[in-house]
Amino acid sequence: MRRKVPMAIGFVLLVASIAFAQEATPAPSPAPKPATSKAQSQKIIIATEKKLWEAWKKKDDKPFKAYLSADSLMVGDTGVANKATSIKEMSSMECDVKSYELSDIKVTFFDSDAAFLTYKSVQDATCGGQAVPPSVWSSSVYVRRGGKWYAASHQETPAK
Repeated sequence: MRRKVPMAIGFVLLVASIAFAQEATPAPSPAPKPATSKAQSQKIIIATEKKLWEAWKKKDDKPFKAYLSADSLMVGDTGVANKATSIKEMSSMECDVKSYELSDIKVTFFDSDAAFLTYKSVQDATCGGQAVPPSVWSSSVYVRRGGKWYAASHQETPAK
């Protein structure tokens, strides 16, 4: 019996040392998402801006809810509006957009997650019974958060 106890203790120590000596095999990390190129980002930003114009024409606030950043600011002739106010105004304002066209589109990247979009728009529209300026220079700031591009700011200046 005396021999079995030390042997059992030795066996337990041997098994324990082997178990603790095992190194856990790290799980393979998921493959990183491929980086979006500037050209791809540029296409996404321009497409998003066009979706927002089309949503304005169709009186559809869903794209604004989806594509405006949570901290977005819109600058217009009535002042500065945050996302909630912009969506509320967009939903309640009576606008009749017959047509619009965007031209001279240019995207300037500040870094890989911030871009400045400029363009000219010609529009045939009325809002609240008043004609909107037929031609404006527009700018929008886009930010990438969580891999998705959002409109963070927009402003328009009547063109001469």
